[in-house]
Amino acid sequence: MPPAFPHLALVRRPSSRLAEGEVTHVARQVVDVELARRQHTAYVQVLRQHGLEIVEVPPADEHPDGLFVEDTLVVLERGAAPRAVLTRPGADSRRGEIESVALVAQARGLALARITAPATLDGGDVLVTPRHVLVGQSTRSNAAALAQLAPLTGGRPVVPVPVHGALHLKTAVTSLPDGALIAVPAYVDCAALRALGYQVHEAADVSGGDVLCLGDTVLLPASAAATAAQLRALGHAVQLLDLGELQKLEAGVTCMSVLV
Repeated sequence: MPPAFPHLALVRRPSSRLAEGEVTHVARQVVDVELARRQHTAYVQVLRQHGLEIVEVPPADEHPDGLFVEDTLVVLERGAAPRAVLTRPGADSRRGEIESVALVAQARGLALARITAPATLDGGDVLVTPRHVLVGQSTRSNAAALAQLAPLTGGRPVVPVPVHGALHLKTAVTSLPDGALIAVPAYVDCAALRALGYQVHEAADVSGGDVLCLGDTVLLPASAAATAAQLRALGHAVQLLDLGELQKLEAGVTCMSVLV
């Protein structure tokens, strides 16, 4: 993650058309939109309880995937001079989500760059660490995005990371508070991450690779209980949250907010 601790979270309320959202690596299921909205509300409340100011991006009912704001904006630097990159999502249906996020980000003082065609990039494919910007090579993000990101990272190398069987890189791997990574070996090559110098813990659950650091607390979906036990054994404070209805749309704990 960018080194400065975040102080606000951009979020967007779920659309009434949420059940029409894109799915790639799971079978489409019936989604209880009201239950999903309650789970999203609980998620936002957790962010608030951990001291984050909640900034709501205007609702976008015409965009079923609009609540997944992480995919629209990649924060490269926090602190006194925050910088971010507006993405160009890999799914055509999501490209109309960008401008409303841009307006909110600009109003909050972020200096913005922008990914342009032919590059495609979902924010969920970008894991920013103090040493690298890791970019998932998934069905949503392509190699052209790497070249566009390279001059924007403050000198950190942009490293492509193949992703197999998962929607995004952050479905497969995320950072822990101590700088180690938690990863799902079925989705990403843990040995390749270790070769970059990272300590990598292999998650016990397929939903355990996507965690959100809230200070020293690690937020995980309730479906990743075994991974939570792993992290407790390593000395981390953990918090579990039921996101079961949202997971029908390949949601995780990182994708519904942008921390600035």
